[in-house]
Amino acid sequence: MTKKQPTRRRLWLNGGSCIRLRPTHRNHVWSYDFVMDRTSDGRPIRMLTIVDEHTRECLAIDVAKKLTSEDVLERLRDLFVRRGVPEHIQSDKGSEFTTKCVRKWLGRVGVKSLDIEPGSP
Repeated sequence: MTKKQPTRRRLWLNGGSCIRLRPTHRNHVWSYDFVMDRTSDGRPIRMLTIVDEHTRECLAIDVAKKLTSEDVLERLRDLFVRRGVPEHIQSDKGSEFTTKCVRKWLGRVGVKSLDIEPGSP
């Protein structure tokens, strides 16, 4: 007999803010993060990944030696025009995502930011 997996619940911080929101439809929750790797000759590279959490579709992977908050904004602007504006975007607390310009811009376009702990699923 197989065991039934427990249902996932929302995770909450002490202040009551949600750190993981279960997506219910396309463009409800997007996630974005940086992934680090090295080329075959040992040079470091960074990848910006953006995923629609409901469809699990990878919306973008940008690869470069250096990626900044301005690169994040440029990619998000492009995706918002092509795919529509998501209700929420979740990310870890990396420096690129906590910059005032990114959060300010997201607020201006009506996207709610959700913070998750680094390494969260």
